[in-house]
Amino acid sequence: MRSGADPLLPIAIALGVAPLAVELQSKSLAPLATIALLAAVLQHRRHRGEWPWPADLAALAAGLLFLWGGVSSAWALQPSKALGTAIQLGGFVLLGAMAARVVASGTEAARARVLRWATAGLVVGLAAAAFDAATGQALRAAVRGLKEATPGLVFGLKPAGSAMALWLPLVAAAPLPGLLRGAVIAGGALVLLLLPGESAKLAVLAAGLAAALAVLLPRPAPRLVGMALAGAIVLMPALLGPVLARGVPVGSWPPSAAHRLLIWDFTIGRITERPLLGWGLEASRTVPGHRDAPSPALLERFGLTGPEVATGWIPSSQLLPLHPHNGPLQLWLELGAVGAVLGGLLVLLLAYRAGRSAPPAVALAMLASAGVSGMLSFGAWQEWWIGAELLALCGAAALARPPPG
Repeated sequence: MRSGADPLLPIAIALGVAPLAVELQSKSLAPLATIALLAAVLQHRRHRGEWPWPADLAALAAGLLFLWGGVSSAWALQPSKALGTAIQLGGFVLLGAMAARVVASGTEAARARVLRWATAGLVVGLAAAAFDAATGQALRAAVRGLKEATPGLVFGLKPAGSAMALWLPLVAAAPLPGLLRGAVIAGGALVLLLLPGESAKLAVLAAGLAAALAVLLPRPAPRLVGMALAGAIVLMPALLGPVLARGVPVGSWPPSAAHRLLIWDFTIGRITERPLLGWGLEASRTVPGHRDAPSPALLERFGLTGPEVATGWIPSSQLLPLHPHNGPLQLWLELGAVGAVLGGLLVLLLAYRAGRSAPPAVALAMLASAGVSGMLSFGAWQEWWIGAELLALCGAAALARPPPG
């Protein structure tokens, strides 16, 4: 082994910087994660003289998922885009899996430093988010050179909240006094519950429930959480389809929530047309009818007929702007039943891996948080969100039990 910088240091720094970075600009996570993951892998190669190729089944399942995404370019609506996304994101995930192995193989002191940096970064990021929310996005406006916040600037706090909800459980395993860890977790959860964005709030609650389950039922908890998330992926169209077909009265809901149900209803309709293979990777942006506005009959089915709705933006909204805002439905739409089964298998294997970490409650809480955010908010292939998940994977690898000997 050659001397030099600790291979885990880039991951520690990235987890320390990421919460503030995502608060200021969520898209910064993709390059930040890429640089940190690549630096860790290259430094490991320099130290050990070998590449840290992932050898676990979860990495294999992820590889098969993106391989299937590449195969889907044969029938995708945009073949070159589908193949390019499969290669780009497949490589990104492979890099993350390699970096996670680097972290898991690190010394106990190095892994402890990763968790301390993650905790310090969350304190700074959560404080910045709280300040930004309290001042009407003054901080985010200032870094953009704006004299005052624009109306849409507040939406940037939603991805920040979801990313920090994903990383917050790491604090519970940091080598710090218990009272300090408890204060950071409680204060962080409170900030996230007060920030705009319902998905981050639900992610915090899901993480808490998963952690409690792991404490009360340590042996079956990983299996239960994994089966619940995998079942949601595989069964999502069957669970939502009949409910949406009957209609849900959402006239009094916030417009964004009501619109989401219209999106899901449209997506499920397209899934039924190609249920086995899907429409091809990245088809969410081009599937036929995605730009259409909801019909009067559709609006009536969901109780969106009142005068307040008629004068709002929902009647002229697109049925599928960008992505379904539901990871399982996006898997079904683009990659069909094959992709959904591979996605469910990946989640099951990640839950099994979480059960082998120390303590399992932390990794399971992160998995539950990621699952809830992925089912309610972001596109499955958004680079910044995948970067957030890969940094979380590396953080979870710091929980790994030291290798024997």
